Amino acid sequence: MLTILHTADLHLGHISRQLDAETARKLARARLGAVDTILGLAQQYDVRAIICAGDIFDSPQPEQDWWRGLAAAFTRNTGWHCPVILLPGNHDPLIRESVYERGHAFRRALPLWVHVVDRDDFELELGPDAVLYAQPCRSTAGADDPALALPDRIAGDERVRIGVVHGSAFDLPGCQTNFPIARDATLRRGLDYLAIGDWHGFRVMPENGVAPMVYPGAPEPTNFKEPDAGHVAIVNFRGPGVAPRIRKERVARWTWRDETVNNIFELRKLATEDLSTTILRLHLQMTASIQENDEIAGILRSLAGTLASHGRAAALVVDSKRLSIEASPAESNFEDVPDTIREVAAALKEQAAGSEKARRALVVLYRMLNEVR
Repeated sequence: MLTILHTADLHLGHISRQLDAETARKLARARLGAVDTILGLAQQYDVRAIICAGDIFDSPQPEQDWWRGLAAAFTRNTGWHCPVILLPGNHDPLIRESVYERGHAFRRALPLWVHVVDRDDFELELGPDAVLYAQPCRSTAGADDPALALPDRIAGDERVRIGVVHGSAFDLPGCQTNFPIARDATLRRGLDYLAIGDWHGFRVMPENGVAPMVYPGAPEPTNFKEPDAGHVAIVNFRGPGVAPRIRKERVARWTWRDETVNNIFELRKLATEDLSTTILRLHLQMTASIQENDEIAGILRSLAGTLASHGRAAALVVDSKRLSIEASPAESNFEDVPDTIREVAAALKEQAAGSEKARRALVVLYRMLNEVR
């Protein structure tokens, strides 16, 4: 039985702009650390090859810390001998002075068993019973189908045939298709499996198909809009024309989570969860009293951490645009205060739904009035 590990979209060198600088660097390092996890998993399953289907780097000319780090991850595995195939994608295309050029120091640092797809007719035998074909991206965008550029099966070829490309195998609402891949590309080219990169979530098309097209997803997510990211595909082939067995294996350390809470009870429950490896974007879509607002502030401090304490979440992004303050009857009973102050309170209350400053000012005003009442 032939087994391969299929991954893609490591995006080494990507620094998230959605997070603070320290957290963004930590997650960037985790993407490089995922390489060791992937190599360990490949050894566990005794795979015959590791396929990296594009966007290994976030750009064609990454800073040397990233390409040196990747080369070092490979060379540390001295007992490894099976091929690793690196395909240039649309983020790191095979262009002049790219990290994939034959004269680049990255290429010289790679072990002999690491193969860069640096030509359009790339072909690699994976033993007597299997062969791999690949087509690199040579630009950041294109309208040609890279899968249909792969060679067709010739009469009498009874090997398992694996294609490796980077592109879009389905349309996304509002997005322009980049390097479109025909849904019947595997049938038209006589492939048993098409390894694709580009989409960051795990996806098999069609499910249980005899010759599927597969996105393994990004090993480490890069943002909040990547459902089912954080995996690789372990693929077992039993022969040509037989549907391969595809196993989804999680390798990500971090989970990116978008969560909306509608009341203080949901927020309290969320705060009890283990969020130590969670990048949490929290939407506060609720109305709170002044007392509850104080509790909310305390929960957010515990999630985010302070100078003196670690946060319960690995990282926290708060959206409070829909948090409004509605004082309880006891908190807002200001019949004996001047009209001007009541007017100021009413104006702040009206603005608080869309302004953090107005919300804070309203809370301060309520507290001051309660103290002097």
